[in-house]
Amino acid sequence: MFDYTVETDKSINEAIQSLESNLKDEQFGVLWQFDIKNKLQEKGLEFNTDYVVLEVCNPHEAQRVLNENLLVGYFLPCKMLVYKDHETTKIGMPKPTALIKVVDNEEIQNLAKDIEDRLVNVINKSK
Repeated sequence: MFDYTVETDKSINEAIQSLESNLKDEQFGVLWQFDIKNKLQEKGLEFNTDYVVLEVCNPHEAQRVLNENLLVGYFLPCKMLVYKDHETTKIGMPKPTALIKVVDNEEIQNLAKDIEDRLVNVINKSK
């Protein structure tokens, strides 16, 4: 599968706060928060689904993978999503291991697996 997504009983804001807190435990920080619903509505477009993209990064991990192969920068920072699907809040991300397959490098694939495992743990703790 390309993604890892879970459901939560939390609101969008509660889920984001929980993610931010749990990301810190893994030395990840939120670089940017993009509220797609608000941005599209600001541009006069109709989109009524709460949908927030968090761009997250652990600088040490970013340095490790970039030192292996600069092309990995195309996949940085990692993206996490918090959105409403009908009445259910979901938290998810594209799996780093799925993205990194285009870079044919076993060491980078191992690093991506480690990062993925840690981010899955963050998502699970946040739901």
